[in-house]
Amino acid sequence: MSAPRSRHLCTLATALTLALCGTTTAATAASPAAPSAGPREVMFVGNNWDGTADVIESTGDLARIGRIDVVPDKAARLAEINADPIKWAFFLGIRNGVGEGHDQLVDDMYATPDGTSMVVSRPSFADVVSIDLATGRINWRFKVSGYRADHMAVSPDGTRVAVSASTANTVHVLDIVSGRQIGSFATGDKPHENVFSRDGRYIWNMSIGDVNTALDEPWLDWTKGDRRITVVDTSTFKQVKVIDMRQRLDAIGLKDYSDAVRPAVFSPDESKLYFQVSFFNGFLEYDVASDRITRVKTLPKNPATTTDRTKWVNDSRHHGMSISPDGTKLCVAGTMDDYATVVDRETLQEGPLVTASKPYWATVSGDGRSCVVSESGADRVTAIDFATGRKTASVEVGDHPQRVRLARVPAGWTGPSAG
Repeated sequence: MSAPRSRHLCTLATALTLALCGTTTAATAASPAAPSAGPREVMFVGNNWDGTADVIESTGDLARIGRIDVVPDKAARLAEINADPIKWAFFLGIRNGVGEGHDQLVDDMYATPDGTSMVVSRPSFADVVSIDLATGRINWRFKVSGYRADHMAVSPDGTRVAVSASTANTVHVLDIVSGRQIGSFATGDKPHENVFSRDGRYIWNMSIGDVNTALDEPWLDWTKGDRRITVVDTSTFKQVKVIDMRQRLDAIGLKDYSDAVRPAVFSPDESKLYFQVSFFNGFLEYDVASDRITRVKTLPKNPATTTDRTKWVNDSRHHGMSISPDGTKLCVAGTMDDYATVVDRETLQEGPLVTASKPYWATVSGDGRSCVVSESGADRVTAIDFATGRKTASVEVGDHPQRVRLARVPAGWTGPSAG
């Protein structure tokens, strides 16, 4: 990041602003007894190529607490894939495409409200699973439509999780405890980031289109598919608004910019959306009420970064954004430029460029003081102080960390029990 529709745009924009401000059946198993002490706040780090998730401190030195195997059923899943030629073809396509030669075993993860389980999307296995944090066993499994699972988002009350089924142009919304599907909705091509509004009334989904083709020159951007933001009502799962950034970009003379919206964050009052697009070293500001792009921030290029767009990972140049709790600072992961930086939201002036190896995500520490980025090229997670823009801590994690999420585990937890 990661990640948020009728014809009456003005009326809907106003309504959305006010609102924002303020079928596969899953198998279930009995949940373990709740811990006697309250859950402990931590961070989950998804190690995509390892098939593990590290659990680290949410503040301070980010010390690693434990590690979870998120593919304990790997043998069974591979047998299932090997028995189906179509599944096998997609599995190999994921490995050799977005996986950069690796299986994608964990994309996104959240904790259940009581902190006893981790819910994980697994791209190569096209599913979402719930893993018991005490035993490491799978509570339930939900197979998404199509052949690949992608980014998720959890509702503000922690009870629902939305997951993008990227090859089916669908988002599933599941009960986070039981894995039961509550609803679903259609999206543009290759749904990616999902973002719940603060009151939980809407989901904003960003579809990014095809990011694996070599047709990366601006004049070929139309070949990438139908990219759009789809806003749906979470009580009905009906579309209430569609935002085509192509029209908004063209309106301000940015015809050569991609309209594939990547990671995105709202301002605290949800009147502004800040988002990254494919191939761009920077981000844009979108005003919800006026339905237009209001500012564009170009960030420095790394002279060592190749200018060959086909070499940029999955059409990314910068991929990962977070915003400080008070809304004054943005944090940007400059993925292909090997840095992260804190940007003043009022002036859009960037701070120091903190060297980072292929930073792939940005989130906020538990105390709100730091931006936390995953360095997928160095297998570590790094904290950057919002106030100073300086690096404060790093911790080693597993192979190719991507999503980092605040979560909860039982008090005293250090990992699943043996056996």
